[in-house]
Amino acid sequence: MTIHLTVSLNEVEATAKKAARGAGFTWGMAEEAAKATRWLCGKGINGCADLARLLSIEEHNIERTPTWKIGTWTSESAPLCPINVGACMADQAHGLSAEGWQVNDVVCATFLMPFVADIAVKTGQTVAMMGQGFSAVTDGNHLSLNAQVPARGVSVTIRTTYTAVLPSDAFSRVTPDEADWTVLQTLAHRTYAPATEASRMTGAGAGITDND
Repeated sequence: MTIHLTVSLNEVEATAKKAARGAGFTWGMAEEAAKATRWLCGKGINGCADLARLLSIEEHNIERTPTWKIGTWTSESAPLCPINVGACMADQAHGLSAEGWQVNDVVCATFLMPFVADIAVKTGQTVAMMGQGFSAVTDGNHLSLNAQVPARGVSVTIRTTYTAVLPSDAFSRVTPDEADWTVLQTLAHRTYAPATEASRMTGAGAGITDND
């Protein structure tokens, strides 16, 4: 009998935050990554797999500081990190219009969707995100997504729209793949302080007492 791991959205968010920090994000950006992962999971998207993939990419060459050039988020050196781009976009939510923004060469663009939803909430408008082979529309609460978003670098357009958004299901628990969950937990463990003699003596371990 196969037993599948199930976790709550609270567990997802807590683990995601530590994993992102362990992968090198600042605590502030790690919190953004965690909230985004929770939002995706709550919409039935495999956010744990997406985060494990993103953090594996983060370990290599990726640009966390996007450049703004007249309606376009871009980078001159490496693919863009969706968490940093998303946070920048959300900060400028009221500047989005039907003319839209372009985001060039962003990896794991699925992670832009929670920030797009945040823009929709802040502006009271429906927002669309379109890229190679997919489109997503959200009013902030519900999400319509017509295809899987590529993990590789893609360019996307984000703009306001009058397209109707159909109600979508909400999930309170998720069943992550054990391999993805292990990746997140392994990265999360990097945030734990190593045991010291002082911590062991004050109860963070067996200390010097042998109770056998």
